[in-house]
Amino acid sequence: MSKFKTWPEIEKSFNFTPEEDAEMELEMNIIRATIEARKKAGLTQRELSEKTGIIQPSIAKIEKFSRSPQLTTIIKLLYPMGYTLKVVPMEKKKIKLKK
Repeated sequence: MSKFKTWPEIEKSFNFTPEEDAEMELEMNIIRATIEARKKAGLTQRELSEKTGIIQPSIAKIEKFSRSPQLTTIIKLLYPMGYTLKVVPMEKKKIKLKK
C-alpha cells in the first residue's frame, strides 16, 4: 500500500459542496477565456500589463490559477483586448449558489 494519496483521494477529502465546485469551475472558465483572449490578441503578459496597469507577476499568478482575481481585475484585463463579461443563462445543469 502506497503512503501517497491519489489526486481523487485528496480532492474528496476537501469535501467541497456542489455550489463550491460550481463556483470554482466558473472562475477557472473565466480565467481560461481571459488567457485565450490574450493569446488571440497576440499579447504577452508583459504587453497586457503595459495596457492595463496590472503588474505582469499578478497576471501570471492569475493565469496559473494561484490567485483569484477580483471581477474588476478581469474586466480591466479584458477591456483593452475588446472583450467584456456577459451574464447569460446557464445550460441545463443549474445549481443554486448560497448567498
